[in-house]
Amino acid sequence: MIRTLPQTGSTNADLLAAVRAGERVGEGDWLIADRQTAGRGRQGRDWFDGAGNFMGSTVVRLSPRDPSPATLALVSGVAVHEAVMPLLADASKLTLKWPNDLLFAGAKLAGILLERQDEAIVVGIGVNLAAAPELPDRATIALAELGPAPARDFFAQSLAAHFAAELDRWRTYGLDPLIRRWEAAAHGHGTGLTVSPPGEAAIAGSFAGLSPEGSLRLRLDNGSERVIHAGDVMLAN
Repeated sequence: MIRTLPQTGSTNADLLAAVRAGERVGEGDWLIADRQTAGRGRQGRDWFDGAGNFMGSTVVRLSPRDPSPATLALVSGVAVHEAVMPLLADASKLTLKWPNDLLFAGAKLAGILLERQDEAIVVGIGVNLAAAPELPDRATIALAELGPAPARDFFAQSLAAHFAAELDRWRTYGLDPLIRRWEAAAHGHGTGLTVSPPGEAAIAGSFAGLSPEGSLRLRLDNGSERVIHAGDVMLAN
């Protein structure tokens, strides 16, 4: 089920509140908004509220048999990649960036925010269909700049289907195939990155793939490797 609101503060906040209140929000259900007044991105950033864009959230109910909840960022990234790829005349420049961004030619096209409440993960996804924000620290792009933008509701149906399929694969086959598929959709090994781990100065290095647990492997200039479990990641200029 996909439920649409003309306006809300944040679809993530709405679903988090529903879970806290004990409301039954089933997997496969999505809440999407025409406009958001208090949308959030990672690390407290505002979530751009562009009319015609996709802004929506869904809930994953965790079980003890599931892989690490943090790897739902990879699940979500692959699902968004799969939903966007058929809409492009040339998808060769469409890449994933750890942990949860979709880029086109290095410009941000989509982002993902995971938030936990008890044994549920709320997954929020924003995709620049019609318009992209102007940001001071990174390039952005919208699908409308690359060709006809899809209707929001059409895209919502496609994304919901891809997300359900990827979630089923995650639970059935585990992390190994997910990591292989994520890496196949990511920028190439050796891509220069700047990583800002929480509470640390920025670190320069290059992409060396993902660890078996889905963390970022960063090759440093001295040839050593560091595994990054959390942090802000930017493509090096």
